[in-house]
Amino acid sequence: MSDKSIGIFDSGVGGTSIWKEIHQLLPNEHTIYLADSINAPYGTKGTKKITELSVKNTEFLLKKDCKLIVVACNTATTNAIDYLRKTFDVPFIGIEPAIKPAALNTKTNAVGILATKGTLSSALFSKTSGRFASNIKLIEREGTGIVELIESGKLRSDEMRTLLHQYLEPMLKAHIDYLVLGCTHYPYLIPILLELLPNHVKIIDSGEAVARQTKAILEKNNLLNTAKVNPKLEFYTNGSVEVMQSLLGNSLDIDYLKF
Repeated sequence: MSDKSIGIFDSGVGGTSIWKEIHQLLPNEHTIYLADSINAPYGTKGTKKITELSVKNTEFLLKKDCKLIVVACNTATTNAIDYLRKTFDVPFIGIEPAIKPAALNTKTNAVGILATKGTLSSALFSKTSGRFASNIKLIEREGTGIVELIESGKLRSDEMRTLLHQYLEPMLKAHIDYLVLGCTHYPYLIPILLELLPNHVKIIDSGEAVARQTKAILEKNNLLNTAKVNPKLEFYTNGSVEVMQSLLGNSLDIDYLKF
């Protein structure tokens, strides 16, 4: 089983930010990434639909004989991962906003959360924020329109900067010193956010933590690929291959495939 692929899925290209962290930490692992861009964003859909899409994505990756599945989507994790774990006999790694480190380290007791509606309204988000940030002021904003712009290749557009200004303004008025990115598309915004935010505001996402957890679960289940090989990197999308290529670059030997 150790030479089989890690499966990763997201509502679109955003989860490639998670894939990068996993590939950097585990360079010998074969990976299969699934971008369900035609249905992005998941954050505007109800739990039932999100679960149906997550099951469909999981079944696709299991047909490819994946040994572990990373749900590289905050909304899918917070709404569907419990069901996936009960339904399929394969380890799952989820992702949720990194509220804990922000809450533990804030000096102003104010933390900004930029996420999708599906994540912010989920029971898991409520449980996590209640557990780690009960005494912290959380300024939550739905990043409406951000995923759509990234999926359509407008990451660095004026429209994106206008949206970000709109979402950041109430956070800055509340004197946040941490901004938690609660969607895997959002790490691609970091260069723009660094221009828009004061220097003292730190940005946190979950990518590195997810990669470390993936390695830990592979080791626990004796699934880690220790052979030094040129890994097979497959990326499936029902959206734009060009947008995905623009985010991943041309330095890696990647197979881009439509489904």
